[in-house]
Amino acid sequence: MFTGIITDIGHIDRVEPAGDTKFVIASSYDSASIAIGASICCSGICLTVVDKAPGWFSVTASAETLACTNLGDWRAETPINLERALKVGDELGGHIVSGHVDGVVEIASVTDDGDSIRFRFTLPDDLAPYIAPKGSVCLNGASLTVNEVDDNGFGINIIPHTQEMTTFGTAKTGDRVNLEIDVLARYVARLAQKEKL
Repeated sequence: MFTGIITDIGHIDRVEPAGDTKFVIASSYDSASIAIGASICCSGICLTVVDKAPGWFSVTASAETLACTNLGDWRAETPINLERALKVGDELGGHIVSGHVDGVVEIASVTDDGDSIRFRFTLPDDLAPYIAPKGSVCLNGASLTVNEVDDNGFGINIIPHTQEMTTFGTAKTGDRVNLEIDVLARYVARLAQKEKL
């Protein structure tokens, strides 16, 4: 379990395709404090650490994970948002994030909005009922607040601090982004469906 508060921007050191694909990720995390088998949220995807050394750790991804996320877009030097698993007693600064991606959305536009950057994202029809204005959403692992939703997608403002602390500071139109809907929105929508039956 995670909070969507990014604690490091790592980058892909190398990709090693095999039966499963191995990603070696450069990070400022203290590798001595990372256990083999630990979960780390990598741009919104909960992945298991399979190897490590000072300055890096590695994870593997199955074909299913590659198909359901933007992981297949990762190449050497791709920057990724990182968050270590939540510990009991940690501050829950964002919202509850599982690291299970519900879909991939595309950045439709990027425009300046004061010191912030306004991002517009596409929104698949099957996920639209779960996105609400002023609700929480997890994009590439970052807990963010939705500004508005309409038939063409949804918008989010990225403040300067978030630009600096996440990969959204360098994101551009056309980038594919991992989306995890808020678990509370999922259950509310499910209850609403049952009431209609």
